[in-house]
Formats: sequence, structure tokens, C-alpha cells
Amino acid sequence: MKAITQDVYGSVDALRLRDIDAPVISNDGVLVQVRAAGVDPGVWHLMTGRPYLVRLMGLGVRRPKVPVRGWDLSGVVEAVGSGVTRFRPGDEVYGVTKAGSFAEYAPSQESDLAAKPTNLNFAQAAAVPVSGMTALQGLRDVGRVQPGQQVLVIGASGGVGSFAVQLAHAFGARVTGMCSTTKIDLVRSIGADDVIDYSTEDVDARGAVFDLILDTAGRRPLSLLRRALTPHGILAIVGGEGGGRFLGGFDRQILRAPVRSMFSGQRLRAVMMKARPDDLEYLTTLIEAGRITPVVDRMFPLPEAPAAIQYLSHGHPGGKVVVTV
Repeated sequence: MKAITQDVYGSVDALRLRDIDAPVISNDGVLVQVRAAGVDPGVWHLMTGRPYLVRLMGLGVRRPKVPVRGWDLSGVVEAVGSGVTRFRPGDEVYGVTKAGSFAEYAPSQESDLAAKPTNLNFAQAAAVPVSGMTALQGLRDVGRVQPGQQVLVIGASGGVGSFAVQLAHAFGARVTGMCSTTKIDLVRSIGADDVIDYSTEDVDARGAVFDLILDTAGRRPLSLLRRALTPHGILAIVGGEGGGRFLGGFDRQILRAPVRSMFSGQRLRAVMMKARPDDLEYLTTLIEAGRITPVVDRMFPLPEAPAAIQYLSHGHPGGKVVVTV
């Protein structure tokens, strides 16, 4: 099969489209013929091996343990292991794989997949798993969002942010999205009650008014974000962009935020997404009910997956970037 692989950490120049052996599945495994795969910042971190912290998380110190890039996918079940009961060949599914999804076939576990929403095409479905579950768990599990609360989504036009705006609205919160000038109409169209243009207004300009801030941008100082929170508000931090080569921006999440929380009534928490079939199925319910819709910015064919990663890392997509197979 054809796949986008890499033998060493580096830029997109380290990626190669190659013919490799098709994966073999275990008894509880599912082999998926990939139709589309989402691109998220995690793909860039795994490609570059930066910050170095990601290498110590079992992903390979000197070189990537998993040579194929990509995490989330949508496609058609090609084969199932003898212990699989939820799926059979021909089923349309979406979810995640730990073995790489920028390929014609990808192995996954039964517990990492769900039936594809019937009202989405494969490209739209591939945009959902990683970003959708991150937004859901950030708002519900970490942020404990409640109806009527004031919620600010920073990076509201991005992959996670575009889901977070819609989910917070579905949960009954009053949603403010923060984005660039060119993305204001998009953010309003997906359910934001108000929009902050970060080129003209900073996050704390309106005072301590937000009960929950979901920060997907990863660069603003914690002191600035805390000034926009109510005295007992919650800051949920997604990702770790910027920063040094060892911890990158993750030091905000894993070091400074927990320490600040110890001396404040505000709770500053990291969002560490976990793939859960129940969460995927919950997202499916909302999608099929028309309450949330994936926003796809651009699609790239498999041979152009390096360009897709570069586009994501250099620009500010409105929604998700997707690789089609």
C-alpha cells in the first residue's frame, strides 16, 4: 500500500510517499480502507519531534517509532479480527489509529472507532475525531460547562475551536469566539453569540467576565487569561504551541498552570484528549441532529500530505485540513 512515512524527525522534507506492507490486525483489530484523514497540530509535533517532550512520551527518542503519520481517519472496514463484534467488512467508520492514517489502509482497535455519521462525507468525518473529542472533553470534563455560562473560545476558527464554539452553544452557554478579522463571519456562522477580533482587542479588555475559557492558541500569558476569568472561573488549555525546544508551550499546561491553581480560586487545567468510543458516538448524535457540523478548510490528496501539514503550520485555517486517499 502507499503511505506517507518518515525515518527521521524533521521538516516536511523528511516525509516520503512510499509503498510499504499493508498492516496486519490482531484479534481485536479492525483494518480500515482509509478514505480521508484529518491533519492537526499533533501531526506536526510528531513529524518534527519538537518539543523534545513528545519524544519521551513513548514516541521514539532518536527516530519515530511509528513511521506513518496521521492519527484520525474515516473509511470503510476492510477486515476485522476474530474478537471484533461491533463492525464487519463494508461498514463506514471514523475514529483514530495509533499506527498512522496517511495511508491507503490503517489498523485500529474496535474501541477507537465508531460508525460514521450518516449525513457526513468521508472528508467531513475525518475532521471530527481528534478535534471534536478534544473540544468535547475540554468543555465538558475539564471546563464543566453549564447552561447560561459565559464561555470564551480562543482560536475559535481553528480545528478544535470550531467544534468548541458549536458544542458550547449546544450546551446552552453564551459563547464568545476570539479569532482574526478575516474569520469573524465564519465564527458567527457556527454559533458564536459574540466575537473578539484579536487584532483590535485583547482577551482581558472586557474584564473578569468569563466563567470558562478554552484556549486553543497556546501562547498568551496565564496572568492575562486569568484577568478575563471570573474569581472561580476555569481555564482549559489545549495544546502547547510556541516556547522552547524542550517543553515548548506545554510548560504552561504541565508546570505553571497547576502551580497557579494552588494559590487561586480559579482552576487552570490542561486538556489531554483520550480517544473514547462513547464520546465519538455522542458527537455522532449531535452531528446527525444537525447541532454541530465539521468545518473543512482545505483538502489535499495523499501525495500532497506534506503540503497539508505545511499549510496547517504556516497559516490559520478556517476549520480543519484534511488529507483524502
